[in-house]
Amino acid sequence: MAQTLSVSDAVELAVVERSGFIESRHAGAAIVLDPEGTPVLTLGGVDQPILPRSSLKPLQALACVTAGAALEDERLVLATGSHSGTDRHVAIVRDILDAAGVEESALGCPPAWPGDSATRDELIRELGQPDRLRMNCSGKHAAMLLACRASGWDTDGYLDPSHPLQLHIREVVERLTGAKTLATAVDGCGAPVYAMPLSALARAIHRIGTSSERSPFALHRSAGLLVQAVRAHPWAIDGPGRADTIAIESLGVFAKGGAEGVMVMVAPDGTTVALKILDGSGRAATVIALTLLVRIGALAAADVAQTLTRLPLTISGGGQDVGSIRPTV
Repeated sequence: MAQTLSVSDAVELAVVERSGFIESRHAGAAIVLDPEGTPVLTLGGVDQPILPRSSLKPLQALACVTAGAALEDERLVLATGSHSGTDRHVAIVRDILDAAGVEESALGCPPAWPGDSATRDELIRELGQPDRLRMNCSGKHAAMLLACRASGWDTDGYLDPSHPLQLHIREVVERLTGAKTLATAVDGCGAPVYAMPLSALARAIHRIGTSSERSPFALHRSAGLLVQAVRAHPWAIDGPGRADTIAIESLGVFAKGGAEGVMVMVAPDGTTVALKILDGSGRAATVIALTLLVRIGALAAADVAQTLTRLPLTISGGGQDVGSIRPTV
């Protein structure tokens, strides 16, 4: 079975500094494509396979649309997002389920507490319980159920890799990446996730991020609408005060983080970054991606510096700021 990139394939991408002492180092791989899709910077083993985790969601959402799921605006963003489970997020997921004519119990994702701390605290005060709608992948699952309804596929077993929906998603993934998937795994939400080279993920995200809603090709029209929707509704892809939402609303990028230290990002001019942090920590993923876009000239350094003040990059000690998470790329 294919394995992810090894230590020997990784390079240092960021460090954690405490009181002037380098406490931790984050190694991994990263690739930058220019607006035409040509690699202009590679760090580490970018042709080694990774699991994209939730960075695969834009591809899965587009597959649902091409299977007939009528998704636009905020609904399309929720299908693409890893939301923080606020009431506003949940309302959109319910809308998608209503359109599919299915109940919450049809969702195959596990029950979860919301990621948004204020929402979670309120639920706890009200003696609430974890539920599937609050799970950060519920939008993706609702979109999958809607696609099944639209195509006449059985909603039972929709997460099985051999289900017609998942076969269609895999076909779309391979079409966008231009590469055969190397392995199939079970994501945290229960859906299939496919191993692929980091360079192939970058290629797919670049194709999505540079697509136009006026393209003569249906898949690219849908991709253009997806990116347009994410930039119009950044709250929906992540949540208030969270990294993807901050980057999108502040800089106009298209950003989608994934578990285990994966990040994809497309600047307004089409320059694309994909990265994987080997130790699985995502705490430095956004700042690394933004720094690489500044390095290539796709984003202004001053604008990124202002955005970074909104991200949780400070290291504290004794109630004071004593260091930071900083990129080394």
